[in-house]
Amino acid sequence: MAGKMKYYMLFGLFGFLITFAVSSSSNLFMTSLIRSLIGFVVWFALSYAAYWMFGFMKEMSPIPETEELGVSPEDEGKGGQLDLTTPDETDELNDLLKQPLGDQTGQNDFTPLNPPKLVKTSDDKDPEELAKVVRHLTEN
Repeated sequence: MAGKMKYYMLFGLFGFLITFAVSSSSNLFMTSLIRSLIGFVVWFALSYAAYWMFGFMKEMSPIPETEELGVSPEDEGKGGQLDLTTPDETDELNDLLKQPLGDQTGQNDFTPLNPPKLVKTSDDKDPEELAKVVRHLTEN
């Protein structure tokens, strides 16, 4: 445990130095020192948690063999290959190509979009009054 504590302290010191270097350029000395101490504690805790998780994963039992899973030797190769084929559609494609262009259904259903036109109304404001409104809005 004492050997691991050295690594936790080194990670904490690394966090302290990074935090102090970054925060000292824009903060007072005491503020930088307090933030660096917080950084030390956070980095120390993170390194401790990481080592604990790695140790926990090491202690986990290994993955069981295929024999333990109940796979019989004759079923071992099944499911390892996937063979996909597409149906033959050449007859349908040839029928579509043989149709003349005039026989296409749904050709007359299309109507173009006619949006309404924007029209200038006579109650538009005076340009000087609009300029005053814009100046007033930009001041706030």
